[in-house]
Amino acid sequence: MFTCDICGQGGLSEPDMRTHVLIMHEENEYSCPMCNLSGISYNELMFHIETSHSEVKPVDDNRTMYSIEQEGVLDSSLQTSRLTDLKHKTTLEPQEFGGDRMEKPKPEQLQMSHSASPSDCERTFRQNVKTKSEPKRLIQSESVNGHFSGKVWRQPEQTLFDKNRRETKSNGLCSTSEESMKFDTPECPFCGLIGNAGEDLSEHVKSKHAEILETPQKGCGKQRLYPCPMCKLVFVSCQILQEHVELHLAESRAEECALADRQLAQKLQEDEEMQRKAIETKREQDEFQKLQRQYGLDNHGGYKQQIMRNMERAVAQGQMNPAEYHRRRAEVMETLALGEDDGTTRTSGLIKMLNQHYQKNGAEIRHVILCAETDHYHASLGDKGWGCGYRNFQMLLSSLIKMEEYKHDLHDIAIPCIPKIQSMIEEAWKDGFDPQGAAHFKNKLQGTRAWIGATEIYSLLTFLRIKCQIVDFHSPTGPSDTHPRLFEWIWQFYSSGRDAGLWLQSKVIWTSKPPIYLQHQGHSRTIIGIEERKNGTLCLLIFDPGNQEMQKLLHHDVTAVNLKMLRRFLGSMKHKQYQIVAVNGLLTVEEKNARKHASAVLTAEKVP
Repeated sequence: MFTCDICGQGGLSEPDMRTHVLIMHEENEYSCPMCNLSGISYNELMFHIETSHSEVKPVDDNRTMYSIEQEGVLDSSLQTSRLTDLKHKTTLEPQEFGGDRMEKPKPEQLQMSHSASPSDCERTFRQNVKTKSEPKRLIQSESVNGHFSGKVWRQPEQTLFDKNRRETKSNGLCSTSEESMKFDTPECPFCGLIGNAGEDLSEHVKSKHAEILETPQKGCGKQRLYPCPMCKLVFVSCQILQEHVELHLAESRAEECALADRQLAQKLQEDEEMQRKAIETKREQDEFQKLQRQYGLDNHGGYKQQIMRNMERAVAQGQMNPAEYHRRRAEVMETLALGEDDGTTRTSGLIKMLNQHYQKNGAEIRHVILCAETDHYHASLGDKGWGCGYRNFQMLLSSLIKMEEYKHDLHDIAIPCIPKIQSMIEEAWKDGFDPQGAAHFKNKLQGTRAWIGATEIYSLLTFLRIKCQIVDFHSPTGPSDTHPRLFEWIWQFYSSGRDAGLWLQSKVIWTSKPPIYLQHQGHSRTIIGIEERKNGTLCLLIFDPGNQEMQKLLHHDVTAVNLKMLRRFLGSMKHKQYQIVAVNGLLTVEEKNARKHASAVLTAEKVP
């Protein structure tokens, strides 16, 4: 254990001693060892001692330090009185030791000085010993063995003055003034040498014991350091360094593993995203191709190609003999050349039959309104799956050409076949009707199986100078996604007119109004009438081009079971949107041209 000879603190280990010296004596403030002055810097302490305690002077014998008057064995009382008288002297003697000039002291630091002037060098002073044993002292010297070596410290010889002081102290003859001048001798805490206090001792410790201050360790004067190659830490043991580096490596491995995991997860996510996009793309392509086939835009031919393929397939399957195939093929080619329908899918007289049935039957029905005479056309081998729009136009046209109001303006036109209807729509496009629809179909319908809807029917009828309108029931207006407003509109359309009041007095009203084209997603049909039941509900009567059994209504007694193929109640009409095309007169040439220009952006009456 070590004892600090500067302040006397003991029981310190070597590291604690180093810390104590640095904090308490190198970095702290100084106090005068001969009086009560404290809280000053080292330069201020030196200036104070030179001005207030100038009787203590160094001697340049490089061995001892003593007072000028103390060359012999002095009496303790005489020594005390001399020192007391010399306190107020300010004479400064030349210094033998070099040093820097001190700064000008502050006024409060000159507590015991009457006049003072800064000294050009530091002075060493003999200090009274406070401890029981005689301490070692440090004497500054410029040369050792004839060679200059800077500041070298050694132990001086014992002087007569030191002996006299010990004898005087042992006899108890020390005066009060001498006791007030006692102060501890600054001593090196590592080697025991003493000298002038302050910076000299600090420089000695830093120069001679630097290895202790930097890397303290027990039992070794100099120790090897082991810096970490991965950070700025320094270790005194290679084992500790190895453990420290292993921690670095473990952390690096953990980071590499985490990075590898993140990269793997990212790669899996990218692969999954690519797979999902591929599946989504394939699904979209399949749906698009399905829609192309559904709407006849897959470039697989039109009506003629389809009917020929289907007849050849029927022959191959034994459903048609070769003779019939050639006969049917010749008929198809002839009708296509004429542009007229061959009538094989037509059923006539249905409206008349329904009028007779309602006159005799239907006790649950209050009123029933029927449109003008209309023929039913169903799909054939050439348009199955895509020709419903064309067949509904044939039904509508079959009613118009039988009515006197429209017969003259239609110039006794025959019911056209599907390829002819396609060419008529193309002519309407060329004339300027519905440019957006023309662009959608690329101005071509012939030779394709393209579906047509309400806008194409409207454009063609307007092109023929038939006045019509599109009404869009764009959203459900009743519970459970039903469209009661559609039923009400149909009832109002057929029940309105000059003689509506008289007509409603009878149960069955057979009007001269044409049927109504009805379009919804994926299919189109024709409305030929409406029923009003005694409970207040309405029921539509519809011709469906997909129904090929309408001939049975003509050859069998009409019953409620047979009428199911015609009736559509409110609960069975649940498509999101319905559009109708209703005919209500003829157009003049000016009205036709006005509607042609307006068809650049087709608009419909929206309900609601």
